[in-house]
Amino acid sequence: MTSRNRLACLVSALFLTGATSPVLAADLLQVYRLALDNDPQFQAARYTQDAGREKEAQGLAGLLPTLGVSGNTQWNDIDRDLRNRPDVATANAKYNSNGYTATLTQPLFRWQNVVAYQQGKMQAAQADVQFAQARQDMILRVAQAYFDVLLAEVNLQSIQSEKVAITQQLEQAKKNFEVGTATIVDTHEAQSRFDLAVAQEIGAESELEIKRRALEVVVGRDPGTLARVREKVQLEPPQPAIMKNWVEAAEKDAIAVQLQQLALEIASKEAERNRAGHYPTLDAVVAHGKASQTAALPTVSGGPISPGFETTSTTAALQINIPLFQGGLVNSKTREAEANREAARQQLEAARRNSAQAARQAYLGVANGTAQVSALRAALVSSQSSLESNRVGYEVGVRINIDVLNAERQVYATRRDLARAFHDTLLSQLKLKAAVGTLSEDDLARINALLEQR
Repeated sequence: MTSRNRLACLVSALFLTGATSPVLAADLLQVYRLALDNDPQFQAARYTQDAGREKEAQGLAGLLPTLGVSGNTQWNDIDRDLRNRPDVATANAKYNSNGYTATLTQPLFRWQNVVAYQQGKMQAAQADVQFAQARQDMILRVAQAYFDVLLAEVNLQSIQSEKVAITQQLEQAKKNFEVGTATIVDTHEAQSRFDLAVAQEIGAESELEIKRRALEVVVGRDPGTLARVREKVQLEPPQPAIMKNWVEAAEKDAIAVQLQQLALEIASKEAERNRAGHYPTLDAVVAHGKASQTAALPTVSGGPISPGFETTSTTAALQINIPLFQGGLVNSKTREAEANREAARQQLEAARRNSAQAARQAYLGVANGTAQVSALRAALVSSQSSLESNRVGYEVGVRINIDVLNAERQVYATRRDLARAFHDTLLSQLKLKAAVGTLSEDDLARINALLEQR
């Protein structure tokens, strides 16, 4: 095997597979599970869900009884002087009085509270849907960052391999010039391509570092070596292979549509709750209290002495409240809520249209990406054959150095395009599931099965 053939085999092995290494690579599913525990954005969504679920309990509280206890104790020091009664002596009385009252109130009819409870249940459901959206976003963010790193690795390794090939071509051009079988132009062309490859290598190294740090932001630490996609993986078109079915599912089941549907229902309930400000309320009230007072003893003889006492009372009542006029506040708030309801209705329609468009784009990304990968694989084989032919032609004198350099560039450019198309198609598969609201860890596991350890 010639040195060029060995080089071609080495470069081919770099694409989508990586060199054999004893280091166990982290796969996509492992990185995702790390992100679940360490991504602050997802953790914030988890606590937001917990907070939102409390809305149901808060709404229910308006329908349940309330119990309150109030108490007081008071020290009294009274100076009493009867005017125009010189025959009656002044008396100073000192005594203590205290008491407590316990009041139980059970709402019997408060339509505002009934509607608020219904709203609370919807807001709790909305919090769950928002968390489902956060989980889908997490899957997409992790997959995007993961494949960005893999693509940056392929790009860097392709540039490095191209630089090695150019170096060999440069050395051969110099030798041919020394023996007089080639002109200095071949050397200059090879040197120019080599310098360009060095510059591209620096940029690719920087890009790889940036992409790794972006993944680290999501995961919380450097995941180390990443597993790559197996070389012979065959991609399949979306099932069902009818874009209309995906679009209809997105218009009905997309997470964004579910959220806006709940927002519309909550806004409708808000309008109903404000209209209830005109309705009477009826409560059952039970009160039990006790009051006591110590004996009032005069400090000057001749005055009366008040005996101590203790009073216990229990009352039960129905309490009705009929609002008559509140300065137009209820009417104004009702109009405001109705306007917000119509705004929510339009936002729901916008969510349906946007979700349908996202489904179309993701579907075409999968369908066209699958075809593009097949075409680029064929193009890679053709470009490699063209490179070999140009090298042989250069050796026998029917091709010039620039032909070989151009053929080499075509091979590495095709390899990078193939890797990009492959990764984009896998991401489109996830985005298509997200567009119809069904993206889950199982979908990530299916893509993870396409990876191999390095």
